[in-house]
Amino acid sequence: MSVSAALRERLKRAAGCVVLGPILAGCATWTAPTSIDDAPLRERAVSATKQDANVSVAVLSTDDSKRMFGADMTKANIQPVWVEVENRTSQNLWLLHSGTDPDYFSPLEVAWSMHTLLGGATNESIDDHLDKLGFRNPIPAGETRTGFLFTNQDRQIKLVNIDLFGSKTLIPFSVFVPVPNDAGDARFALTPFRYSESAITDYHDLASLRAALERMPCCATDAKGTTEADPLNVIIIGTLGDIGTAMVRRGYRRELRDTDLAQALFGRRPDVVLRKEAQAGAPSTTLRAWLAPIRFNGSWVYLAQCGRPIGGRFAHHDAASPALHGDVDEARNFLIQDMMYSGGLEQLGFVYGVGAAPPANPRATLNGASYYTNGLRAVMFFATRPLNFTNVQILDWVPYLEQRKTGAREEQGDAGE
Repeated sequence: MSVSAALRERLKRAAGCVVLGPILAGCATWTAPTSIDDAPLRERAVSATKQDANVSVAVLSTDDSKRMFGADMTKANIQPVWVEVENRTSQNLWLLHSGTDPDYFSPLEVAWSMHTLLGGATNESIDDHLDKLGFRNPIPAGETRTGFLFTNQDRQIKLVNIDLFGSKTLIPFSVFVPVPNDAGDARFALTPFRYSESAITDYHDLASLRAALERMPCCATDAKGTTEADPLNVIIIGTLGDIGTAMVRRGYRRELRDTDLAQALFGRRPDVVLRKEAQAGAPSTTLRAWLAPIRFNGSWVYLAQCGRPIGGRFAHHDAASPALHGDVDEARNFLIQDMMYSGGLEQLGFVYGVGAAPPANPRATLNGASYYTNGLRAVMFFATRPLNFTNVQILDWVPYLEQRKTGAREEQGDAGE
């Protein structure tokens, strides 16, 4: 580099510092909180006990976040969760962070989001403060450990999974915890729709259950009930805690959008909408579910739509009304595989009910997109973790897994994927 070129480079950098100076001076104001008292969190914490372990969980409010960390974490879409674990077992336990949120933030990752360009010693102080407050493993036998997990945001009610791992041991907790400072948007409330007891039919054998599931509507409709909407290609059976835990472990989060409100079943909008986001917030699988007026041995039964947008992970995540990708069977099958890895899937079967629609004669959705399907519904039964692949029972209903791929999309009973 010539002398004149080097001089121009130094002048350029100096000018940049002059421009950034006021900004950095305004940002580099972080000071270590003087009080990190967790008494307010303990007062509203939700607790649970199992297998000689006790957990207490609370989601931080904006004021809690500022008081404990010196910053409002919600601005970075981070939701801190206070966790206390009392280990009364005879062995050390480890809290598996990815079981609480597969996309959790490490303390130093959160600290980095609070750094300033020329923060220097202040940035180091932020690192030290956040690192000390993060939940530390292991939890020694007979001791209690407290700390924070940094998770992605949920609305109104947060399902917090706490998985405690030891030698040949997994103690799983699923705790529903209120989210403070929420605006109270009723669309995000986790208040399950309930039928009157007289309106519910409880089935106790698989044969009668299968017949009932095949009688369910093929598709949702528009709000007036006059035009068919997306197909109801998934049925989910289990308790809300077991189902929710499996979904959270595989990265599904509640996220209702205005476009979901156009889909109706049993005279109402979806009872819950889950989405699994791909890298960089790109849209991926969507699951809309409605509680059905039937039960199986006391467990809830949900009728659901599973689909992905055209373009999948390459679709624009800000699209106002993403079109349904035509291969809805692929989305259904991907969900099954995801739930296999969740550790909560106990039984799997396939039933008729959607009706076959080959690629040569597809059906239309509300926004004009088209889809094709072999007409099968996946029926998934959930139980309390931990389960593995060898625990999953394949029901002897429609023999989906035994059929050939050739011509699958042309025949209702064939696998397709």
